[in-house]
Amino acid sequence: MTTDGSPLDRLRALDVPDGAIGLSWLGQAGFILRTGGATALIDPFLAPYRGRGYESALPPDGVRDVDLVLCTHEHVDHFDAASAPAIAAASPGAVFVVPTPIVDMVTEAGIAADRVVGLQPGETLDLAGVTIGAVPALHGVTMEDAYTFGEAMSDGLVRFLGYVVDAGGVRLYHAGDTIHYDGMERRLGDLAIDLALLPINGRDHEREARGIVGNLSAREAAWLATEIGAGAVVPMHHDLFARNRGYPAHLVESVERDHPGVSVLVPVRERPFVFSSGRRP
Repeated sequence: MTTDGSPLDRLRALDVPDGAIGLSWLGQAGFILRTGGATALIDPFLAPYRGRGYESALPPDGVRDVDLVLCTHEHVDHFDAASAPAIAAASPGAVFVVPTPIVDMVTEAGIAADRVVGLQPGETLDLAGVTIGAVPALHGVTMEDAYTFGEAMSDGLVRFLGYVVDAGGVRLYHAGDTIHYDGMERRLGDLAIDLALLPINGRDHEREARGIVGNLSAREAAWLATEIGAGAVVPMHHDLFARNRGYPAHLVESVERDHPGVSVLVPVRERPFVFSSGRRP
């Protein structure tokens, strides 16, 4: 594997066999996903931003020949409005998939309306050989509307999503930002998730007092991965902001202590890897 070029270049240089997907964690909740026929970004946060602990090694204008950009909600580390126009220009065929209530926000950032698709829970989309399904996430724009699905501010529509992505014989769940909600494990357990990408930064009164809407803790993520029967779990949303950290070691410890049998994958930021479910042809 070459160590030259951007994270996207390195992922494209990786041999991804049939029945597998290539992934590169960009930090926070950002990932690149590659199959034999498509490349997708999920929650890419590439722009400089005050307080972030490191700069992205993937420049927005270097995001070339990407087919899909999936954003789970409107927070800057999930929908990076500053980078979106450059991504769209570098990848003129890319389609942006977002929660329906923020479609206007994406077009106002400079993305052509015919390149933006809104989704709601239960809806699916087939693009570039990839199937994308939407599930709810329990979050909030601010603490005033946390912890909800955002329906009160979105004309009854769900504002925060997770995505279930079928690609390369692998079913991947990207949770976006969420805490547990009633029925979550039943909904996801019926989907036979191979790889669950779950936030682990948690929540507490001190952070909530500063307006930070929290997420699953490492312990909760370990439990959820077990309950939904995920083949493996990847911790995310834990490293970018010094005052909103989580620790993958806590996830590993919780799995080893309370949920043996769940595989934990802790990727190195911007270093590509291959995942195969072993459960689907």
